[in-house]
Order: sequence, then C-alpha cells, then structure tokens
Amino acid sequence: MKSARIVTRAARTSCAALALSIGLAGPAGAQQASQQSNPSLSAQIEILKQQLEASSKQMEQFRQALEALTAAQAQSQAKIDAAQVQAAQAKEAAIAVAKTEDIDENGHAFLEHKKVPGLTFYVPHGEITGYGNIDISFDYAAKNVGSEPANYGASPPIGNFSWMPELSTNLSYFGIRGFETIDKDSDVKLIYQLEAGFDLSATPGTKETNSAQSNTVNGGLFSRNSFIGFSSPTYGAIKFGKTDAPYKQSTGLLNPFAGTLGDNASIMGNTGGDSRVEFGARLDHSIWYESPNWNGFAVNLLFSPGQNRSYEDDNIAAGESDCTGGNIPESGADVPVACNDGSYGNALSGNISYTHGGLYATAAGEYHEKVNRKSDISDAFATYPSNATSTGYGVPSNFNGDAYAAMLYNQDIADEWAAKVAMLYRFSSGTSVGAIGEYMHRSVPADLSFQNERTRWGSWFLVSQELGADDVVHFGWAHAFRAPGDPGQHNDTALTLAVDPNVGYATNKNQADMFSVLFKHTIMSGLKVYADWAYIHNGPSAHFAMGAGGRGIITDCHDASDASGGGDGDPHCYTGQKIMGLSTGVNYNF
Repeated sequence: MKSARIVTRAARTSCAALALSIGLAGPAGAQQASQQSNPSLSAQIEILKQQLEASSKQMEQFRQALEALTAAQAQSQAKIDAAQVQAAQAKEAAIAVAKTEDIDENGHAFLEHKKVPGLTFYVPHGEITGYGNIDISFDYAAKNVGSEPANYGASPPIGNFSWMPELSTNLSYFGIRGFETIDKDSDVKLIYQLEAGFDLSATPGTKETNSAQSNTVNGGLFSRNSFIGFSSPTYGAIKFGKTDAPYKQSTGLLNPFAGTLGDNASIMGNTGGDSRVEFGARLDHSIWYESPNWNGFAVNLLFSPGQNRSYEDDNIAAGESDCTGGNIPESGADVPVACNDGSYGNALSGNISYTHGGLYATAAGEYHEKVNRKSDISDAFATYPSNATSTGYGVPSNFNGDAYAAMLYNQDIADEWAAKVAMLYRFSSGTSVGAIGEYMHRSVPADLSFQNERTRWGSWFLVSQELGADDVVHFGWAHAFRAPGDPGQHNDTALTLAVDPNVGYATNKNQADMFSVLFKHTIMSGLKVYADWAYIHNGPSAHFAMGAGGRGIITDCHDASDASGGGDGDPHCYTGQKIMGLSTGVNYNF
C-alpha cells in the first residue's frame, strides 16, 4: 500500500509538470508548438505517457494485491470467528454433560481433584476431603523408678514394674469430611464428618487393659468424632453425632503433648487418676453449636442426653454398647454388676474463647448429672467387714449386715462438674507461654467426704520454643492438688472410720506432679519425628497414670495379677508410684 501511494504521487507530479509547461506556453505557444512539431516536446510527452501507463499498471497491481490481502484477512477472521463459536459450543456441551455428571455449572468432573494441597475432591454442589493421622512410637517405660513406696509392705506387686520396651499406636485415625451447598442464594451448607481410629501395632478389637474393659472397638466405623449438621459463616454451625467435648477442645492449643507419654490428660480433667479422663472425653449422642468468629470471640455449647432409663444411671445408655464414661457394667468389680463406676446421665459442656494476634484465652465448663460411683463403697466395705449397728437402711448382701455401709452406698450418686480458665501467648520470637487453672467437684454429702477423691484443683504450665523453621521443643508441668478424701480400695489403706474402726480407708495424700519434655522435627509438610520424656511423681495415695486419655499404651499403677476389669477383677493398684518413660516416634498427618 505504501508503494502504491509513492507511485501515485510520482504520477501526479509528472502530470502537474506537464500541465504547467503547457500552461506557461499558452494557446499561442501550444499552437505554435503543434504547428512546428517540435520533436523534443513530442518525446517528452511520449515519456510522460509511458510513465502514466506504468503507474496505472502498478496501481492496478497494488489494487489487486490489496483485494487479495483483504480477502485473506476476511478468511482469517472467519476462521477465528468459527473457532470461537466452536469453543463456545464445546464449553456449552461440556457444561451440558457436567450438569448430569459433575457438581455445578463450572464443569468440574465428579471427584475431580481440587487444585489445593491434600485430598479434596469436587462432588455435586460441594467438596469432600479425606484426612488422617498416623502416629507410632517406640517407648521404654517403668511403672516405678527409685525407692519402693512404703505401701508395698509384705505384699509387693506381681510382675515387672521396671523398665519395659513397648511399641505404641497413638491417636491414629482416618476420616472423610465435606459439605454441600443447599441453596445457591443462601450461605447455609450441609456438613458432615465420618472418622475412625485404628491400630498399627495391635489387632483391632475391644479395649482391654489390666484396669478397665470397654466394648468399644478401636477401628470400628465410625468410632471417633463423626457428625452431620448445618453451617453458615453468618450464624455458625449446629451438629449432631459424637465429638470431643468443648471442654476438652478449648485447651487443645495448650497441649502439644496430646497422644504422647507427656499428655497433660494424665492429670488435667482426670479427677481420680488412673487411665480414665472424666472431663476430657468424647461425648456420644450429642448436639452442639459452634459460633462464628465475632471480633475474636467464639462460643461452643454441647448437650448430651443421658438416655438412661434408670433413676440412678446404672444402666447402659440406650443405643450404646458401654456404660457412659467408657466402661462395661462389670468395671466396678461389684456384684450384682451395674454401671456404678462413674456412669452418668445428661451432660453439658461449653466454652468461650478470645483470639487476638498471639493471644488466646478461654474459659470452659462441663457438668455430669447423677454420677453413679456406688462401687467405691461396695468394694471397700465388702473388703473390711463391719461391726456397726446402725439400722434403718437397705443392706446389700455383700455388706455383711453393715447398715451404715448400705446408707453410704445408696448416697454415692452425685453431680460432678469442672471449670477451667486458660491463656496462651505466642511471642514474635517463637516462644509460647501458657497456663491452665482447673477445679473439679463432686457434690457428695459430708459423710462421704472421707472417700471423695474427685474434688480437687489442677494446674498446667507450658513453655514452647521454636528452633528455626522445622524444630520446636515443649516443656510442661502439671500438678494435681490434694482431694478431700480417698476411697481406700487399694493397698495404701491407713485410716479407719470413727463409726466403724474395722473399715479402713486411705489418706488423702493424693497429690501428684507430672513433668514433660517433647522435641519435634519436621521432615516435610505433614511428616514429623519426635522424642518425648515424661515423669509422674505420685503422692503416697495417688495413682495417676502416664499416657491416659487416648494413648495406645498406658503406664499405670496396676500389677500383673489384675483381670481385665471385669466382675472377677481385683484391682491391685499400688499407689505412690514414680512413673517414667522415654519415647521416640513418627507422625504423619494428611
């Protein structure tokens, strides 16, 4: 096109020159030139004619070339338009297919992997995520280190109380969770979670130890936190199923030892010691509400109906396989068998928390209605026959005619509750400091205070320090304060009742301390190795266990003669133990 313009300009210039020369000559000059037939002028005219003809040919060539380019451009644009139409048609076809197979109008294939880390997949109108935790450790633990407690006496424990190697599966589970959008114009979603625990180092089955037995199968579908419910970022979530109670979850950030030898559940929330944790458990058949974040504040509330047709809560809760609290009816070693070793009715649990920057603070509480602990009386009084002459009470056969024992037996059903406050602060240096103060209470009459080991204070202090991007070390100290009394069912009975000098019970020197150190190293995202040391110093009549609250292997006070916690069990718990353990393990979380 540019060349065509140049040629046209040259032609116009030549024509203008010719016209100028003719104009200057004038009519007379033109006539004279014509008459004279100047050969020089004729040659110039001829040259100009030839130039004009050449320019005309070039212009024609340029016109033809322009037409060809225009046609090619039109064809190219047509192809582009056709490709765009085809792409749009293909997308519409894909969406049409997706509407019958995929989750939404965006065209995601069913179970298409979401482009985020982890196992999240698209499903119709929502997402589903697979997750899990695998934790196994090699432990070396002793039930007693140092000098032997005085209460060994002439009846030393049976079996190995010294160091023993162990392989333990700790808090290992897998599950799926997800959501589905109910209405595209609403932010309310259907939510669900199904979670099961499993063992790597042991065969799945009912949980049995030397001190307790449960019909719960570790690895059964779905034995851990599982629920269905509805959630909204505006209004929060309401869920139905089973879950770790808000009382437990509220201080999870302050327990990096969870699942290890140094888990603070050995003392915190554990009213009497041993392997059961009363106020740090999973509550079955529950309904709970989880609020959204309100300027840093959040609230969680849970209600678990007792589902127990007995006025004394000594039946198995309807729909359950165990007594409430995780025991079979025989666990109290009482005859006739019943749920009288800590079974309770309705339960309430809740907490309020505040988070701002590196600060986390919470207050939590939990209530258990009519907790049946009759076995604490029946076992003690059956062991020590009485000469008491009190009358007017029903007398179970195993009380040997002791009416006073029968009265206490019938009284030993009482409400229990716990409350705690906690705070954790994380400094910019990677140092975290936290503390928990806890009070637990059993509301028994004054004449049962001599055996009340369930009312006491507890405390927990935590210091953590990050050592670079991949390493962290934690230090913890838990203290159990003395309780008003002690049931005296074990081998440390030293006091007697004023009403019956033949009936002995323990001193209330049941304070205890636990010290823990944990080091963790991150190998890659989700994969850690760790080393742990823990030590529990029990008071003369205390029997707190190491690893209580969900760990695979628990190191406690019981000797090798104990049965598995059933009706034939005669719990030989040697109190005042100094328990110590070392552990190293690997944890993979996905």
